[in-house]
Amino acid sequence: MIGLTLGAVGCGHSDEELEAKQREIDKIAAELKAAKGQLATDQAKYNEAQAELENLRDQLKNTGVGLEKSKEDAAKLRQALTEYKLRADQLAVIEARFKELRSKLQKLNDIGLKVVVRNNRMVIQLPGDILFDSGKDELRSQGKDALAQVAEIIRNDKDLNSRHFLVAGHTDNAKYGGGPFKDNWGLSLARARTVLIYLIGPLAPEKGDKDKKPQGGGLNPADWGASGYGETDPVAGTVAQQTKDEMLKNRRVELVVQPNVEEMLNLNNIK
Repeated sequence: MIGLTLGAVGCGHSDEELEAKQREIDKIAAELKAAKGQLATDQAKYNEAQAELENLRDQLKNTGVGLEKSKEDAAKLRQALTEYKLRADQLAVIEARFKELRSKLQKLNDIGLKVVVRNNRMVIQLPGDILFDSGKDELRSQGKDALAQVAEIIRNDKDLNSRHFLVAGHTDNAKYGGGPFKDNWGLSLARARTVLIYLIGPLAPEKGDKDKKPQGGGLNPADWGASGYGETDPVAGTVAQQTKDEMLKNRRVELVVQPNVEEMLNLNNIK
């Protein structure tokens, strides 16, 4: 009896104590397991948050590029609008200049001539039958009077007198042959040349001229040129078919105002 009691005392722990310790160990193990589980969950959430953060950084980066692109496009648009306004202002000045030019040339209507816009050029049309006899390239007296008035209007206007002109000869579609000009090309060119020579001729009258008429229009030769188109550019009918009235309209000489490079716009739009 005494031996059993000593043995129990020498071991130092009762069964209850051991069971209590075991329960404590089990609790700690359970808490450790739970902590490990929570750690894994927290790690997963951290990784998810990190991935979302990277995604947000990428979005911000892309947004930054987009903003820069938008700024660049906006700058280009402002530049285009500035250039457009500048061009529009230039065209407005050109349009006003041509309106003034047309107004000045309208004076020629008072002497029976016609001022029109044709092939995007401002044109003074001179009826061929006023200028020349049929098949001839020598100016009639009535033709010289008409050209003298044209030259006076151009010569006395600073803007008109600084412009370039082309004298363009035209015929009807009646075939010309056997004469000194060979064909309508030759006749139209000869007539254009005759008009040109008169317009750039000196203003001083010929010696002995009782009427003291000028030899020419006194215009600057450097601003003038001549060309012949034969029957190829009719204003009435067609090259192949023309009535008598249409043939009369097609026999003409035109003084074509040559636009400057910056004036290349559609003159038909000018009201």
